[in-house]
Amino acid sequence: MRIWPGQPYRLCATWDGEGVNYAIFSENATGVELCLFDAPGDGVERQKIWLRERTDQVWHCYLPDARPGQFYGFRVHGPYEPNAGHRFNPAKLLIDPYAKAITGNFQWSDALFAYKLGEKEDLEPTTDNDASRVPKSVVVDSAFTWESEKPLNIPWNRTIIYECHVKGMTKLHPDVPENVRGTYLGLCSDTMIEYFLPKFRCRRSRARRRR
Repeated sequence: MRIWPGQPYRLCATWDGEGVNYAIFSENATGVELCLFDAPGDGVERQKIWLRERTDQVWHCYLPDARPGQFYGFRVHGPYEPNAGHRFNPAKLLIDPYAKAITGNFQWSDALFAYKLGEKEDLEPTTDNDASRVPKSVVVDSAFTWESEKPLNIPWNRTIIYECHVKGMTKLHPDVPENVRGTYLGLCSDTMIEYFLPKFRCRRSRARRRR
């Protein structure tokens, strides 16, 4: 897989339509490995890529051959000095803190601990690989096709923002299916869409008349 320098912004894995830019912040790391997996439950990486570029404490690279759906994680190298606040352990696969999606199951195990159990203090790191027991980050395509919809172009001084609480709006609503009440699915149920649409259409017609 080809590896290009990439950019330090944005943090996370960003698909731009041609490839994926990976960027992760670490002030005290001495090295960062990007680990690519074929499946969420894999315990061994298909490929490890050292991030050679570092800009303002952000490690980054660009993979022109990567695509949405790629599973990945990071192994971060650095000092293991708990008394100084450093607990780097590259044996542990890390989820991207800015990941747009994660997948896979969390399986409890002693291998998840970064230090040896049974000691009075956590001063000695372990070398157990926990990749098969933790979820993986996933590259996603965040583009959205609006099809025939067009922006309303309503000036801010004529814009009304409708705010509601998801649970409060649907939890006790008798016409919302009981199994989705209090959830985002309940908020986009047919009953709630019918409730919101008249307000939206009224607002849009007023904007058109003003134009």
